[in-house]
Amino acid sequence: MASSTTPSAGAWDQNTNPSSSLLFIITPKEDSSETVNPKPHRYQPQWNFLQRAAATALDIAEAALVSHERRRPFPKTTDPGVQITGNFSPVQEQKVRGQLPVNGTIPESIEGIYVRNGANPLLEPVSGHHFFDGDGMIHALKIEKGSASYACRFTETERLKQERVHGRPLFPKSIGEIHGHSGIARLLLFYARGLCGLLDHTKGTGVANASLVYFNDRLLALSEDDLPYQVRITPCGDLETVGRYNFNGQLKHSTMIAHPKMDPVSKELFALSYDVVQKPYLKYFRFFPDGEKSPDIDIPLPVPTMMHDFAITENFVVIPDQQVVFKLQEMLRGGSPVIYDKKKKSRFGILNKSATDANDMIWVESPDAFFFHFWNAWEEPESDEVVVIGSCMTPPDSIFNEHDESLKSVLSEIRLNLKTGKSTRRPIIQEPSNHVNLEVGMVNRNLLGRQTSFAYLAIAEPWPKISGFAKVDLLTGEVKKYMYGDKRYGGEPFFLPTEQNCEAEDDGYILAFVHDEKTWKSELHIVNAKNLQFEASVKLPSRVPYGFHGTFIDSRGLANQA
Repeated sequence: MASSTTPSAGAWDQNTNPSSSLLFIITPKEDSSETVNPKPHRYQPQWNFLQRAAATALDIAEAALVSHERRRPFPKTTDPGVQITGNFSPVQEQKVRGQLPVNGTIPESIEGIYVRNGANPLLEPVSGHHFFDGDGMIHALKIEKGSASYACRFTETERLKQERVHGRPLFPKSIGEIHGHSGIARLLLFYARGLCGLLDHTKGTGVANASLVYFNDRLLALSEDDLPYQVRITPCGDLETVGRYNFNGQLKHSTMIAHPKMDPVSKELFALSYDVVQKPYLKYFRFFPDGEKSPDIDIPLPVPTMMHDFAITENFVVIPDQQVVFKLQEMLRGGSPVIYDKKKKSRFGILNKSATDANDMIWVESPDAFFFHFWNAWEEPESDEVVVIGSCMTPPDSIFNEHDESLKSVLSEIRLNLKTGKSTRRPIIQEPSNHVNLEVGMVNRNLLGRQTSFAYLAIAEPWPKISGFAKVDLLTGEVKKYMYGDKRYGGEPFFLPTEQNCEAEDDGYILAFVHDEKTWKSELHIVNAKNLQFEASVKLPSRVPYGFHGTFIDSRGLANQA
């Protein structure tokens, strides 16, 4: 999310009438000649007399609520003037543009499409907005025989489709609006509209903006507030939303975690689903390579826990039960439902991947450890330990709630002893003077769940912008950096191996979108992962906002899409 308090030329006018919303916004510096522009229209719903009366009454109630919310300044974590300015602001959809200018030579081994997800609000917020609340947009760069093309499209979620038709936000924003008494009021307004038939609240409320996974010949866009959405890539490199995907009726619950894990050997996909209202608060399940789902396993948790990520080893799933929890009753006291519970002890649950229940789960405490992301985990049988690699974040709830203390993200190794039930934690970069905030990245995913030597992680400085990426030796703590340059910032460094079974773990390339804030132009950088030398860059036809996570689908995967 943006840290600047001064809206840029691309920010929405915060004095806009709260009953109106704008479709898209584009900065004066952006080239919109090939973007897809929505046609302004006035929605004429086919409502009966009672529905029209209900709609009028609910609109009046919402206008009063918005007026009340705007009497006080928003905290930075939910202020649209902070969260979606500069290159955090949204862009319009982009039709496929081919024959893009290339500086350098694209390596021959790169054949396929790099896709990256991100938050891109279609409509102007009328109240609080967190960067994570934006509608999902996928940016796709296809490489074929050294030539590159680019497109970006919204994932057509049920939420987005309904709000586009109505021309204004109707679904509550899970972070920006659902807090305090006004959050309760927004939920009541939303469900009242649903019960009156003014909108359909039964088909999910998610934004599908966090991550992407290619599994069982399907590209899935995910965020943990809903089921995945299947997106198909056309032969020319465009993107088409197929729809909300429940794995052919097998996924009965309404959500799936944003970071499922695919085992590189078994090709199984492992996932979690959490519930913030009723027990069981957490379920674990897996999908076999053919898409068949295992039965759910209820994981016993005393309170609903915020769980964005987890880890796998060769034989285990490693599930974090940390100190950032959901307490909906805090809204009755005027607070946020996402809180840092200092009295709770963080712990990790280790469960066999093929378990049929949670009876044999081993819980190991790891005091004061909060990880938003995990990069890898593996087993060391000689010491009865599971090793977990992740970035330990303080303050733990700083992404969701405002703090005076600056966010710190420390790349860490945690050792969980399965016999003693004890744990240890150490920073991988030992020298404090060499500390750098490392967030968003990966290891070589062909080795996920097995011991790895390197991690490729974004240098999140100045927070929340990303000024480059680091290649970190996980044993020695040695750090090698690739910096994007003055006023140039990027996103997740994506490691793409040269082939499936490389002899060297770091035999591959890093792909990353980079934006120049001086020229307002964006590129894709391709960097040799062994020596961090620049290989090539692709000039993009339109701006790529800072975003979240991505994946790469090779040419064979593209041809085999379901």
